Amino acid sequence: MEITKNFAPSSEPQWKSIVVKSKLPKELACLHEISRNLWWCWNYEAIELFESIDLDLWEEVEKSPILLLEKVSYARLSELANNAAFVARLNGLYAKFQAYMSQPFEYAPSIAYFSMEYGLSNILKIYSGGLGILAGDYLKEASDSRVNMTAVGLLYRYGYFKQTLSMNGEQQAVYEPQEFQTLPIEEVRDANGSLLFIPINLPGRQVQLKVWKAQVGRVALYLLDTDHPLNSQEDRPITHALYGGDWENRLKQEMILGMGGVRLLNALGIEADVYHCNEGHAALLNVQRLIDYTDKGLTYPEALELVKATSLFTTHTPVPAGHDKFDEGLFSKYMYHIPELLNISWQDFMALGRDSDGKFSMSVLAAYTSQEMNGVSWLHGEVSKQMFKHLWPGYTADELHVSYVTNGVHYGTWTASEMQRFYEENLHPDLMKDVSNKAYWDKIYQVDDAAIWSVRKRLKKKLFDYIKSRKVNNLQSNPDPSRVIEVLEGIRQNALTIGFARRFATYKRAHLLFSDLDRLAKIVNNPERPVQFIFAGKSHPADGGGQALIKNIVEISHRPEFLGKIIFLENYDMELARRLVSGVDVWMNMPTRPLEASGTSGQKAELNGVLNFSVLDGWWYEGYKEGAGWALTDKQTYEDHKYQDELDAATIYYTLENEIIPLYYDQTNDVPKGWVQYIKNSIARIAPEFTTKRMITDYLKRFYIPQARRSAVLKADNSKAVKDLSQWKDLVRSVWDQIEIVSVDMPNIGKEVLGLGDTYNITVTVDKKNPDVELGMELVFATGSDNNNMKIVNSEPFSLEKTEGCISTYKVSLGLNFPGVFKFGVRIYPANALLPHKQDFPLLKWI
Repeated sequence: MEITKNFAPSSEPQWKSIVVKSKLPKELACLHEISRNLWWCWNYEAIELFESIDLDLWEEVEKSPILLLEKVSYARLSELANNAAFVARLNGLYAKFQAYMSQPFEYAPSIAYFSMEYGLSNILKIYSGGLGILAGDYLKEASDSRVNMTAVGLLYRYGYFKQTLSMNGEQQAVYEPQEFQTLPIEEVRDANGSLLFIPINLPGRQVQLKVWKAQVGRVALYLLDTDHPLNSQEDRPITHALYGGDWENRLKQEMILGMGGVRLLNALGIEADVYHCNEGHAALLNVQRLIDYTDKGLTYPEALELVKATSLFTTHTPVPAGHDKFDEGLFSKYMYHIPELLNISWQDFMALGRDSDGKFSMSVLAAYTSQEMNGVSWLHGEVSKQMFKHLWPGYTADELHVSYVTNGVHYGTWTASEMQRFYEENLHPDLMKDVSNKAYWDKIYQVDDAAIWSVRKRLKKKLFDYIKSRKVNNLQSNPDPSRVIEVLEGIRQNALTIGFARRFATYKRAHLLFSDLDRLAKIVNNPERPVQFIFAGKSHPADGGGQALIKNIVEISHRPEFLGKIIFLENYDMELARRLVSGVDVWMNMPTRPLEASGTSGQKAELNGVLNFSVLDGWWYEGYKEGAGWALTDKQTYEDHKYQDELDAATIYYTLENEIIPLYYDQTNDVPKGWVQYIKNSIARIAPEFTTKRMITDYLKRFYIPQARRSAVLKADNSKAVKDLSQWKDLVRSVWDQIEIVSVDMPNIGKEVLGLGDTYNITVTVDKKNPDVELGMELVFATGSDNNNMKIVNSEPFSLEKTEGCISTYKVSLGLNFPGVFKFGVRIYPANALLPHKQDFPLLKWI
């Protein structure tokens, strides 16, 4: 009770804030726990239960369980508490949730996952696009697959922008603040019960990072926040906007994510077996880890060995602009003190991230401080080798350690509830527990065509109902509501519907469809075989080219011949994406080759029986199967992009007119049997290959488990192996430039024509200058005209014949069994059983 005495009343109105929240009856108390764990957002039974509490309010609060429970009337809650059927349904759901949460982690390696953004749910706006959606899906899968993962990110007050469009299609970015207290996150406290803050030093001051936690099923996601009263007005906005502000603010954000994130884990007592850097934004995590190890008494080279052994770097973009770089002057302003902490020079520190243009690249830093590195599809892995090959001179791109794991999508999040029930009834009731099991998916061939087409029609109707509802709800804010009504009246539910939704960047080539407007008008206005296109997507506020594309499409959609046939939906978010990837008939993607690292929207479409029509780039290069979708070739006919675009546009029109549209409209008893066969092929042969279940299994087998095993060896016995390896590398470096070739005994194969099947012996004697130096030697054959495009076609290792002191003799017997004209060479490299691959210690000498 607050009692105030002896004060003069005011003649002006005096208002005080009061918050009145509904109180849950004891029968419904478990709703609080369920609403606070994001597990609900990928379980359709939980979503449907929240909907049933108050559907109108559920829509009003934008499907936020926390706000729903705060705003629903107590009378309605009392009614539900007395509803035996609802309580039984809730108890069943809660039992399922408890059983899920009680299962222990299954895999031994512990993983710390760092990402700039996470797309988990519309109500937690800490994502912008594909990178964040992928990271969010990955955390959900880690939870489902019981992988021991802890994630770190930033909590943005304004998140990414909300998109609105003017009458003529100009994008307008609206930033709406998030009320953290209404989000499925909680403040983290220390052992004493006080709020946990993590300090980080900026020039002349210290910034305090407040810690929040989002529970993603079994996985904890920790989020760092600068917008609180302990920080100055200058520093509070650092975490206001995702990818917002200038380059200086970007550097601050990346320091907070990487260095602050590691300090957070230290404060929580979490030391992971593997630290996974999801894109270069988080690369400074390895700088903080270097500092931590040197603080514990290791030398800088020893610390670097341990950091590398326990680090994985995933790169997501083949577009150079997607890799953050900072001018040395700006970088030194914030990092000038780091070399002293590591006992190295400034130039040595800059060398960890210096790119060919002299700037400090976060991607280069991540590559140099991580044992392993991967792209996000097979093709992107190959492109990444080319992009990063300058970091390891002497090696050709094709022999680098850079690998790949093709992205996937989370089944529970992106498969419509109607489709999930359909699969459970027709394929296997436990499909969600093992979504990569191809035997389950093969059963789709036994399902009646009409049943498949029926569920596809229901999903299509659901999409159109959603579009109409979304448009109608925005009528009052629309400057031309009559045009909106015309668009809605023009939508045809039975028309072939093609979707194109993604970030609007110029390389995505959304403009291709509009290369020949007369031809396009004939396609969409065919009265017997109508077609309609739905577009959606945001462009970065600084990307003028992308915004111009949006404007152009909107202007075209307003033309009489395209009204209601070309539709652009504003504010592309997770909710709209879920509707589109399940409701359209065809998902179209036409990026410039090879600039699509992976792409995952088409994978989401696959799970829902939507067919893909795309360039053979990214994931579709691996995923395309004849009779299960359509593809534009991966081959580039013209160097000139204008000519290539014209060719691709003509191919798109031809494929639509002669393959896609006829197949869709070839129907018997209202069922397009040929089309449904494509759907069956797509579901059985493509869908199970591109789930996050398969993806996380690949990461475990290719990286997490092998790296954890190697790092355990290095850390054993007070890091004895690390110290031995570091000292050995120092020794090799000290004599490397002095190594001499004593003799070479080989046939004159540079001038002779060699016989297929003949055997040739080569013997090389080397003075290593120190008996403890271990060397490897190999004979390599390559094709190519110069060092920039050489490709290794065969490699034969030499065997060590004998060693006397510093003199070692190596020999190879080569049986030639591959015809052709090749370049060849003999090269020497350091060899040690503790090295994970040659690029870990990339010294080379050629004979």
